[in-house]
Amino acid sequence: MTTTNTRREFLRKSVAASAVVAGGILPGISALSYSRILGSNEKIRISMMGVNSRGNALAQTFAGQTDCEVIHICDVDSRAIEKCRKMLYGVKKNVETTAFEDFRQSLESKDIDALVVAAPDHWHAPAALLAIQAGKHVYVEKPCSHNPAEGELLVKASGKYGKVIQMGNQRRSYPNVINAIQELKSGAIGRPYLGKGWYTNNRGPIGIGKEAAVPDWLNWDLWQGPAPRKAFKDNIVHYNWHWRWHWGTGEALNNGTHMVDLLRWGLGVDYPTKVSSFGGRYRYQDDWETPDTQIINFEFGNNVAMTWEGRSCNGKNIEGSTVGALFYGENGSLLIDGNTYTIFDLQSKVVKEVKDEKIIDARNLSNPGADLDSLHIQNFFASIKNGEKLNSDIDSGHKSTLLVQLGNISQRVGHMLNIDQKTGHIIKDKEAECFWQRTYEKGWEMKL
Repeated sequence: MTTTNTRREFLRKSVAASAVVAGGILPGISALSYSRILGSNEKIRISMMGVNSRGNALAQTFAGQTDCEVIHICDVDSRAIEKCRKMLYGVKKNVETTAFEDFRQSLESKDIDALVVAAPDHWHAPAALLAIQAGKHVYVEKPCSHNPAEGELLVKASGKYGKVIQMGNQRRSYPNVINAIQELKSGAIGRPYLGKGWYTNNRGPIGIGKEAAVPDWLNWDLWQGPAPRKAFKDNIVHYNWHWRWHWGTGEALNNGTHMVDLLRWGLGVDYPTKVSSFGGRYRYQDDWETPDTQIINFEFGNNVAMTWEGRSCNGKNIEGSTVGALFYGENGSLLIDGNTYTIFDLQSKVVKEVKDEKIIDARNLSNPGADLDSLHIQNFFASIKNGEKLNSDIDSGHKSTLLVQLGNISQRVGHMLNIDQKTGHIIKDKEAECFWQRTYEKGWEMKL
C-alpha cells in the first residue's frame, strides 16, 4: 500500500465509503436510528477520529483488544490514514478497515458502536456530541472540551441521549493508582489538605509561521471544523496548535488535566472557591501563545488547596519525575508517579513503596502506557455492555477539565477568580466570563 497518495487520490479512493452520506449527521437524516444493540459477548466496533500520533497509538491499543474491531479510521490527513491502515493490518489482518476524511460519514453507519475522539482539542466536545446524537458511545481524549460551556453541554447531552462517554484520563484505571487513592482516603497520611501536581519538558521553539498553500494531503477547512476560519500557516499542523488559544488549551490541559484530576480525586473535592494563575511564554519569542511556564493555585472551602506547575521548556524533574502528584497530610505525604506510589512520614522517611516495573514516560506523546491504557478501555467496554461504573464518566471528566480551564482563564485576565463552589461558575467577573465559551464557525454551533 503506497504512502504517497495525494489528498485528491485519497478522496477518490474514499468515495465508495462516502456513498452512505445522504444526510444524517450531515444535514437531512436522523442518525439516531442507526444505533446497534450489543450483546455481552459481541465485539465492539470502533471508529477512530484522528489517527496521527496519539490517535494512531490509541487505534493500535483499541484494535489489540480481543473484544474490539477498529473498522473505521477518520482523518483529514491522507498520510495519517495510510499509516494507520498499515499498522492496523499488522494487528488484525482479518478486519477490514474503511477510511473516511469526514468522520460524520462514519457516524451514519449502523455498524459503528463507538467513536474514539483523538482529534485536536477544539474538536473534542463537538465531535463527541455529534456521536452520541448519532447513537454512538464515545471515548474522548482529555481534555473533554475546549472551554467550560462545552463541557457542561456534554454532561447534559450524556443524560439526554443515554450514551456512555469516557474521558481518556487513563490513570483512573491504573491499579496501583487506584490503591494509592484508596490508601489516601483510608487515612494513610491522616487528613490530606494540600495537593501538588506537575509536568516538565524541554520543548523547542515553534518559530513564526508563514501563510502558505494548504498541502494536498490536508483538508484544512475540515481540520478547523467548529473553529472560526483562519489562514493556513506552516507551523500549526500537527502539534503546535496546542499552544494557540484558537484551537488548543496549552500545557495546563494538554498534560495538567491528568495530575489535577488525580489531586481532585484524592482530595475528594469538586469545585474550588478561588483560582489564580501566573506565568507566560518565557522561554522563546514566537507564535506560542499559551504559557510555557505556569503555576495554577486552587483553594477549596474545606481547608483544602492544590497547585499545578507546568514547565514546557525546562525539564528539571520534581521529586525525581517529569510528571507526578503529591499529597500532603496531617501525618505524612503520598507521592504518585506513573503506576507507582510511595508513602512518607512527617520526617520524609519512606513508610511504604509500591512499584510497577514498567516505566511510563509521559513525554512519549503517542503511547506513554499502552498496557495500562487497555484497562481504561476495558472499563469503557464493560460500561457499554454491562452497565459497569465508568472510572472516568463525563461528569467527573468535566469537573477536572474545568479546574484547569479556570486556571487558564485566570491567566488570560491576569487576576484571581472567585468561583461558586456549588456550580463551578465564575462569580461577577464579566471579563473572565467572556472566556467561558467560544465563538463557532457559522453552522458548526453545538446544539442539544
